[in-house]
Amino acid sequence: MSALDDILEQFAPGDAAFIADPYPVLAELREATPIFWNESTNQWMVTRFDDVSAALKNRKFGRSYTHMFSHEELGRTAPDVRWTRFNEHEQWSLLSLEPPDHTRIRRLIAKVFTPRAVAKLAEPIEGFSNELLDRCEELGTFDLLSDYAQPYSVAVICSMLGVPTSDTQLLLDWSHAIVKMYELTASEETKIAADRAAGEYIAYTRDLIARKRREPDGLLVSELARVEDEGESLTEDEIISTTMVLVEAGHEATVNTLGNGFRALMHHRSQWERVTSGDVTVSSAIEELLRYDSPLQMFERWVLEPGIEIGGQPLNVGDEIAMLFGSAQRDPRRFDAPEVFDVGRDDPAHIGFGGGIHFCIGAPLARQELNRSLSGFADRFPNLQLVDEPSYHPTFVIRGLRSLTMSTS
Repeated sequence: MSALDDILEQFAPGDAAFIADPYPVLAELREATPIFWNESTNQWMVTRFDDVSAALKNRKFGRSYTHMFSHEELGRTAPDVRWTRFNEHEQWSLLSLEPPDHTRIRRLIAKVFTPRAVAKLAEPIEGFSNELLDRCEELGTFDLLSDYAQPYSVAVICSMLGVPTSDTQLLLDWSHAIVKMYELTASEETKIAADRAAGEYIAYTRDLIARKRREPDGLLVSELARVEDEGESLTEDEIISTTMVLVEAGHEATVNTLGNGFRALMHHRSQWERVTSGDVTVSSAIEELLRYDSPLQMFERWVLEPGIEIGGQPLNVGDEIAMLFGSAQRDPRRFDAPEVFDVGRDDPAHIGFGGGIHFCIGAPLARQELNRSLSGFADRFPNLQLVDEPSYHPTFVIRGLRSLTMSTS
């Protein structure tokens, strides 16, 4: 067995010890090879920052291939018919589309989800944050995730969409179930739950769109239902997928960035003190939270054209690559002392929000939410303490904590 084979045996996305801290194994893989074949998933896995960044922007790769090839042409199987509702949820998602559909849908969404629309959320974002910070202060000891991050994130998104606050827990439960489908080790039970959640969420969103058509309120779902550009508009199925992906991607990323980030801040007390003292800007600290313990560890693309290689490895049309964000974000070829958690690094050119045409459309809103949260905690609770050591959810692709118990003093 070669040294690389020995390291590959340690790459175990279903193993609790690996999930607790995947970074030592990822570092060994990254230094051993820029790309390796994963037999269990039939993917080429890419480990280094420059290769991942280039692949995100290279139009010879795509998030799907069905706009160019049939499943049979690439020797691939069609989506599993058992997960019809989940597949329907994916069909018109911006994260899954390629041009020309991606270009058209993103253009229409951008006419509604504008910088001005995001800026108008500043006041409600501050209000949601203050209300939950008051609650944390009242409790004294609280779970940063369930008492702050989760209700905060879903409240922001639902206020933007025009979803009734009474329904926010429904959306939260559906989102948690659906995103588990993206894991490399998803069980049959997990897939059944994800498909059921997708079906319920689709039905809910279809009813919501109908209500907004009858009684428009100027909020995002209502505006998506009426937006038009160059004679084109969004279909109901496209609005449904857009609404769902905004909730899922936006919520999961914000919550897990806050959880993973505050864990890092509490483990590196001097860095927390740099934030609370004003030695570094909150904006700079946010970029390090996004880089250091990535809430999204992996993102996949397909090879669509011949003549591509990564790290000297030729790739064939129809090959799938899995870009290891957690590895790339700690690549010493790109970041000085990448294993060091440095809130003064001030490097927004990471890949925490992806890249290329699939760069996260909600990045400005996410940064605003994160900025308000970190500044709020730093101002209100400079003596914030970690009560006990948290554990991570047993998932690899979406990386986040089960809970994060904190004390205000």
